[in-house]
Amino acid sequence: MRDLVSVSRGDDDTLWAVFATLGRHTRVAEVFRSRAAALEDRNWRAQQVQAYEDFLLRSRQPVPYYSVAPIRRADLPRKWTPLPALGFLRGQFI
Repeated sequence: MRDLVSVSRGDDDTLWAVFATLGRHTRVAEVFRSRAAALEDRNWRAQQVQAYEDFLLRSRQPVPYYSVAPIRRADLPRKWTPLPALGFLRGQFI
């Protein structure tokens, strides 16, 4: 006979998101279960932007700003996919 285990959802619905902001546009760049992991990813993304900032400015690409905030799983866009570190592909902010 199998033992049944009760699973509590509690705050299981809350994730930590790294948001990429470019002007007035904000996109979810990545999501994590822990705030520490989200902060680490935000720092890595900011480091990548800083390393390529001169290139971005010379190619007239806006420089993204990254922040961390809680997000509910239900608030994620339906077909959401993670953003690349610099926040754009093929010259377009995704």
